[in-house]
Amino acid sequence: MSTDMEIIPLESWLPSKGFPLIIAGPCSAESEAQMLQTAREIACIPQVKFFRAGIWKPRTRPGDFEGVGERGFRWLQKVKKLTGLKTTIEVANPQHVELALKYGIDMLWIGARTVVNPFAVQEIASALHNVDIPVMVKNPVNPDLKLWIGALERFSGTGIRRIIAIHRGFHYFENSPFRNAPMWEIPFELKRLFPDLPVIVDPSHICGRRELLEEISQKALDLEMDGIMIETHFDPENAWTDASQQIKPSDLLGMLNRLVIRKRTGTVDFENKLEELRTEIDKLDGELLQILSKRMEVIDAIGEYKSRNHITILQMKRWAGIISDRLSIGTNLGLNKIFLKHLLQLIHKESIKRQTDIITKKK
Repeated sequence: MSTDMEIIPLESWLPSKGFPLIIAGPCSAESEAQMLQTAREIACIPQVKFFRAGIWKPRTRPGDFEGVGERGFRWLQKVKKLTGLKTTIEVANPQHVELALKYGIDMLWIGARTVVNPFAVQEIASALHNVDIPVMVKNPVNPDLKLWIGALERFSGTGIRRIIAIHRGFHYFENSPFRNAPMWEIPFELKRLFPDLPVIVDPSHICGRRELLEEISQKALDLEMDGIMIETHFDPENAWTDASQQIKPSDLLGMLNRLVIRKRTGTVDFENKLEELRTEIDKLDGELLQILSKRMEVIDAIGEYKSRNHITILQMKRWAGIISDRLSIGTNLGLNKIFLKHLLQLIHKESIKRQTDIITKKK
C-alpha cells in the first residue's frame, strides 16, 4: 500500500499551545438566532478553535430536515465576525465546495456517507484542485481502511496538503453502548501507515449519547489522537437533528477542563524503564512466534496424515472441545474470553487453510 502522501503536520499550520484541536458547534444550522447564541457561548471556551455546523444534512429518507442550504453561510459569516472563531462545514459535491469557497469557509470536511463513494470523493477533490484549504476526511460508515485511505489520497493527489482524518466510528450490527463502534485498531493502523497524518476523533457520532462523550474523549487523547469534534448546541434537547448526542457549551467547557492531557514522552528514567519492558515484550513475541510456527508444523503433519487416510479436514466435535478447554485455561490465567475466542478462531482458520492446501496439492 502506498504511503507517500505529502502532509503538512498539524502543529506547523495550526499551533495548539499545548491543547489538541477542538472543534465544536451544532449538528445542524437551524436559524440565525440558534447559530449566534451557540457561537457566543462557544467563543467563551478558550480551547475551541473552530465552529462547525451542518449546512446540508444527508438524510436516510426524504422529507426529513436536510439543512438550510446557502442562507446558512450568511449566519456563519456573522459567527466568524462576531466571535473570531474559524468555520468548518461538510461538503458532499462540487456545488457545495463552490459555495463554501465563495463565503470564506476556513476548513471543509467530507462525511462518512460521501467517503463510501469514490466517484463523489473524486469530484469534490477535483473541485479543490490548486485550492489552499484544509480538508478533513471522515472514515467511511463501514470498517474499510483502504476506502478511507483512498479518499485521503484523492485530496492529496489534487494538491491538498493540510489534511486531517476524522475517526467517527463504524456501523455494525452487534449490540453496543455506542452508536458507532470505535474499532480503535483501524485509526491506529492509519496512523502507523501515515505518521504525519493528524487524526481527530468525533465522539458525538461514536457515542450517540451525551453521557458517554467524556469517556470517549479522554480515551481519544490517551491514545494520542490529535483532537476532538464535539456537537454543541445552546439548547440540545430541542435540536432538530441528533439531539441526544449534543451538549451545551457550558457542559463542553466543564468536560474539556476535566480532560487529562498526558505527555507523549517521559523523563530519561521513564524512557529507560519503558525500553526495558518493551525489550521483554520483544523477547516474548519472538518465543510466541516460534511456538506458533511449531504448532503449524504439527498442523501440516496432521493434514498429511488425514490426506493419506482420506479423513475430512473439519471435525466439529474436536474443535468444540478445543474451544471449551482453551477458554477455560486462558480465563483462569487472567486472559479476556472474547480476545481468546478471536485468537483461537484466527488460528483455526489458518489451520484449516493449511490442511486444505495440502489436500489440494495431493490431487
